[in-house]
Amino acid sequence: MYSPWVRLLLRHPWRGLFACAVVISAAAVTQTASATSTTPAAHHRAAGAGRTIIEAGTGGMSPLPVTTTVAFHATGNEGDFECLALAPPTPAGAGSGTFTTNAMYVTGPVTSMRVDGDTALLHGVATVTGLGAGQHREFTATISGGGPGATVVLTVSGLTFHEILVDGHFSIG
Repeated sequence: MYSPWVRLLLRHPWRGLFACAVVISAAAVTQTASATSTTPAAHHRAAGAGRTIIEAGTGGMSPLPVTTTVAFHATGNEGDFECLALAPPTPAGAGSGTFTTNAMYVTGPVTSMRVDGDTALLHGVATVTGLGAGQHREFTATISGGGPGATVVLTVSGLTFHEILVDGHFSIG
């Protein structure tokens, strides 16, 4: 009347306990491995656009504010990244609150992407104008997902910019 598994457990309880321990251990290892593994890049997507402000602006003793417009999309190992940085034409007085001076423009294809939770690391090769100007400049952009308060860390031409999203949304997944 009993199933073969029940009869085995009744006759040899230690074997049953051992089998249960093995099953539980295998389940725990599988869960740990899946929680720490990275899904292949082809299954990930990162996209977004918005306005940011660069932390500490131009830097130095009298920093000027710098705003950017960032837009990107990437799926797997392809996509595009755009970042236009604007600064005011004068440090103080009339016009110091208008961001019309093109300080830097970074544009180029995304050649690889890695996603870890709600953060995407984009790599690519860009054309850069303004600061760090040049062709075929490698860049990395570390982007945290979310709305205002999300961050971008852009490294290009030996320069690193820490940006905070003030308007827009970045989706990572």
